[in-house]
Formats: sequence, C-alpha cells, structure tokens
Amino acid sequence: MEPRQANVTRSTRETQVRVQLHLDGSGRHRIQTSLGFYDHMLTQLAVHGLFDLEVEAQGDTHIDPHHLWEDVALALGQAFDQALGTRSGLVRMGHAYVPLDEALARVVVDLSGRPYARTNAAWHTPYLGQDAIPVTLVGHFFRSFATTARATIHAEVLYGEDDHHQAEALFKALARALHMATRLDPQRQGRVPSSKGVL
Repeated sequence: MEPRQANVTRSTRETQVRVQLHLDGSGRHRIQTSLGFYDHMLTQLAVHGLFDLEVEAQGDTHIDPHHLWEDVALALGQAFDQALGTRSGLVRMGHAYVPLDEALARVVVDLSGRPYARTNAAWHTPYLGQDAIPVTLVGHFFRSFATTARATIHAEVLYGEDDHHQAEALFKALARALHMATRLDPQRQGRVPSSKGVL
C-alpha cells in the first residue's frame, strides 16, 4: 500500500501555509502557526488522531486571527483529501465522545465526499487564549476543514463551563472521529465504501 500522505501549500496575499500530513502515523507533530491557542488545538488533532502532522503558517495576525485560522483549516482539509486518495477501503464514518473535566463534546464524521459542517456550542466568553481567538472561529474551523476535506462533520459541546475545555474537547473528539473514519477496513477489500460505488 502506498503511504497515505500529503503536502499542501497555500499562499495568498494574507497568509502562507504549509501542511505535511501522514494518516498512518504515531502522533508526531510540529505545529507553528504563531497563534499559541491554535498550535495547542492542532496538537490535539495530531496526538489523539495518531496523525503525523507538520504545520507552518504565518499571516496578517496584526489585523486579527481570522485569515490565518481559516487558511490553515482549508489547507489541513485539503491535505486530508489528498492523503485519502480515492477513499477506497475506508471505514468512512467515525464518531467520538470526549470529556475534558466538566465539558463533554461529540463529533461525528462521514468522509462522504460531500462537504457539510454543523457545530453547536454555548460559549461563555468572547475569546480564547492569550491570542484573543474569537470563539466563533471554532465553528469556522470545522466548516473550512469540512469544505476542503470533502467531509460531513457534526460537532457539538453537550455541556461545559470552561471555554478552553469545550474547544479542546471538540478538537480531541474530531481527532478520534477522524482516526476511526480514516482507517482501512479489511472486510472492504479495497472497495469504495458506498452503495453508489463512488464517493
């Protein structure tokens, strides 16, 4: 089997992003986005999804974090799409519940080829981390990632009090759901996991 990996570069007038991904990894990672909270969230994705992941990104954070946050999510989704190839033999669907102290998150993923994301969380403060990441960007990450990964994602914080815990639980749940969905199912014998025969 060929290595399921990808190298993606996204360069605009606002940001420069490079993502290197290996789906069948061990969680090795090197994340440098210049946004400490984002680095922390993407580290959870790598470690708990057992993906080898490198992200290097810089951009116009002197304006606000939005452009960099979005473009990293788009490049990361593109890397997953590229690494998945034809998606033959995949488990395809995955889900995870992840607790973090008082917070509980659930993420359900379908690598269907159809981009869609729905997120639901009740935030208690407007910003996350020392970089003042607007809480609205958490849902924006899921939507941007789903678009280029060509995945359907439903993500929800069932309850929680600490916004850091809620966000981190969501990213960990995404990691575990993606780990499940990206595995190869030996029973499929390399067939595309769809009654249509194509994703």
